[in-house]
Amino acid sequence: MLGWAACVASALAVAGPRENVKEVAVLVNDYYFDAQRAVTIAADLRRDADEGAFDRFADPDDLAVELTRRLKILDAHFNVIWEGEANRASSVPASAASASTTRSATGSQPAPREMQPVAPADFEAVDRRASYGFRRVERLPGNIGYIELAYAANIDFADRDSPARRVADGALALVRGADAIILDLRQNGGGSPAMVGYLVSAFVAPGKNVYNIFHSRSGIESERPDIVYADPMLTVPLYVLTSARTASAAEAIAYTLQTCGRAKVVGERSAGAANPGMMFRTPQGFAIFVSTGSPRNPLNDRNWEGDGVRPDAETSETRALARAQVLALEGVLSGPIAGFERVDAQWALDALRASVQSYSPGRLSTYVGTYGPFAITVASGVLEAKRGRQPPLALVPLQRDVFYVSGEPSRRFAFIRTNDRVVALEVRRSRGDGQHFNRIRR
Repeated sequence: MLGWAACVASALAVAGPRENVKEVAVLVNDYYFDAQRAVTIAADLRRDADEGAFDRFADPDDLAVELTRRLKILDAHFNVIWEGEANRASSVPASAASASTTRSATGSQPAPREMQPVAPADFEAVDRRASYGFRRVERLPGNIGYIELAYAANIDFADRDSPARRVADGALALVRGADAIILDLRQNGGGSPAMVGYLVSAFVAPGKNVYNIFHSRSGIESERPDIVYADPMLTVPLYVLTSARTASAAEAIAYTLQTCGRAKVVGERSAGAANPGMMFRTPQGFAIFVSTGSPRNPLNDRNWEGDGVRPDAETSETRALARAQVLALEGVLSGPIAGFERVDAQWALDALRASVQSYSPGRLSTYVGTYGPFAITVASGVLEAKRGRQPPLALVPLQRDVFYVSGEPSRRFAFIRTNDRVVALEVRRSRGDGQHFNRIRR
């Protein structure tokens, strides 16, 4: 008896692996941005199909995986998927298969068959629920602005009230006035060139020629946005975080800002997927993401295909944020900042640099007691400060007898000793104020 996958293969992919590969080859031949390479890639696929190289992949899912493996070596954006009957283009010749833009320039894998949605997703609703890619916007300690962008949503510049542009403006407004800004693209797999150009325009002078130029069979097109950011932040130090997951449109942001000298890239070398494109479909239910263009930066006539964006400060993906914070604060403190602002930045930097000491339970127990309104206790090996019904504050060792509040380095708890006995507690703030509390009891 045939298995379920084999039944699907025989019912929907009756053409067989050889014919299905040749249909994919037609799409590559017709739409890949480099016409000369397209002919070669397509010819190689047809030749190998005729020689039986794909005959063992009777299951269409397996064939899609094999085609992706083979093609991705040639262009990081190639991605073949088996969509099945729901998306068959059987009434459309393969040479004129329907094309649709893809949300992520790296392509997206379909859900397992048993999890396929009944109807296509409303992309506007998806964008709205995801805040148009802006996952987190906040002020980090030391007045460092932070934006995490999960993907680059499309901006419709013909719409004066484009929600994606309004959300981008809101995010940028929240970090305005920071002493440095960190743009986190570590989990960003790509998206729309429109958002790329708009975010770049928020940090470069109007009219500056820094935007990538896309070359395709139909001509050239600039990534310069139709509408630039109204009030660009030209001098604030800028750091861009990348990982091996950072791809396509996200790489374009990092590459452009790095190439024009506007930002330092921190983290891992990115994916190396430069060439944008779209999804094309075959009559038998396969879909392939084909690169229809290739960017070139006007400053060096290059892009990041294959090589990725190489960081200025290389570190692991997990340590990239802390590394960028240290670099940002060191840069701030090397400048003319003074007064409370300097103390606040220094305290934030001290907390980042501190190697957390391993305090023994006996050592921590010397601080336990009541100091004015604060009860100092130890819980699971961590010193905590509790005030009335307020949630406890976890205290992180900074130096001997000095701790900072976890997540809030602008607050320190310093224990005062007399004859090596803890007798008081001082709660200090970077803004200059503080309180002294004598120890009431242990």
